[in-house]
Amino acid sequence: MALLNDLPLFPLLQFYATAPYGCSYLPGRIARSQVATPTHLIDEDTYGQLVRAGFRRSGVFTYRPHCGACHECQPARVPVESFRPNRTQRRTLQRHANLKADERSMIFREEHYQLYQRYQAVRHQGGGMDQDNRDQYAHFLLQSHVNSRLIEFRENGELRMVSIIDLLSDGLSSVYTFYDPDLPNASLGTYSILWQIGQCQHLHLPYLYLGYWIKGSRKMAYKVNFQPLEVLKQGQWRLLGET
Repeated sequence: MALLNDLPLFPLLQFYATAPYGCSYLPGRIARSQVATPTHLIDEDTYGQLVRAGFRRSGVFTYRPHCGACHECQPARVPVESFRPNRTQRRTLQRHANLKADERSMIFREEHYQLYQRYQAVRHQGGGMDQDNRDQYAHFLLQSHVNSRLIEFRENGELRMVSIIDLLSDGLSSVYTFYDPDLPNASLGTYSILWQIGQCQHLHLPYLYLGYWIKGSRKMAYKVNFQPLEVLKQGQWRLLGET
């Protein structure tokens, strides 16, 4: 990997570019990531600064896209005080009013893993993650050096959804959510974001960080439904659509 020195804001960290790999979101494109190291120096404050600079977390690895001429991956966040649910989102909130959310410890649970496997098999078949074994699942979702929370959603005692979120000084970062893929007309993915927005408002945190929005990716299209949406362009957070 090649050493990069384009982030003087973090003098104790080093930034490396990974080897090229196939892009998961835009077919036919080659991607690279920029990884912040060493992981043990990325505390909660540093991680929050990195998130505001466009980084994300996968397990203990903190990264952002670093794809040369391609800049389609745009970090996105919702300024929650300005957010107003649309009619469809209000219906989703009503539809899932019986869901009960509980914070659980970040440990492996077979019930969660089985739900994860079902979700990957239906929603992301052939993407690689549908083949994750228990260790890969745990490394991806249960390992963290920052202030992470695992939220379990049940309806009448039945596990419906699990969300991993990170608590930052200025918001929540939505790490990953998986849910029952077999419920008809459920919109659980939409509900999870609405719930997280509600948590930000309850905690008086200004932003919900949603990872990357990619204009040409069907997988990422849902994020534009949460308005207003800000994206990070040329080092500045701007409303989506602003030049």
